[in-house]
Amino acid sequence: MDVKNGQNAQAVYLATRVNTASKEQLLLLTYEIGIRACRNAEGALTGGTPEELNTHVKKAQDVLRELMVSLNRETGGEVAENLMQLYDFMYFLLVEANIGRDGEKLAAVRSMLEELKTVWEEAAAKLAAEHSALAEPASSLHPKAGQQAAALSGGGLNIAG
Repeated sequence: MDVKNGQNAQAVYLATRVNTASKEQLLLLTYEIGIRACRNAEGALTGGTPEELNTHVKKAQDVLRELMVSLNRETGGEVAENLMQLYDFMYFLLVEANIGRDGEKLAAVRSMLEELKTVWEEAAAKLAAEHSALAEPASSLHPKAGQQAAALSGGGLNIAG
């Protein structure tokens, strides 16, 4: 497989991954992109050009902007406000890291993104466990109830009975 076909295959895989992802998976994917951008920026500090550093830092900044606009500050309350302040702080660190070619600030942002990703992974796992626990009692009551719960969780409604 040549390079162009390999890049096309990666683009198709990523598009499929994004189009079929849940909200939680999209959030985790966004964190992954930000973490990767920070790692690439750190690598550009030691073995790359200033343009490469700038490209990767800007990608990490784009991720933080996306995280900021995805916050629902009305329903998220204090948690959303705190996350907004944290994302804003990380964005500022990235600006300083880019201007000053500061690897410590890049590493600090990467570390914070990794920690937040871990917290969201744990929260998503807890939600999935709670969701499956709610579905289990229905399936134990009646055989068809389990089928209906599965149909509802799959996005469809079993109207056949």
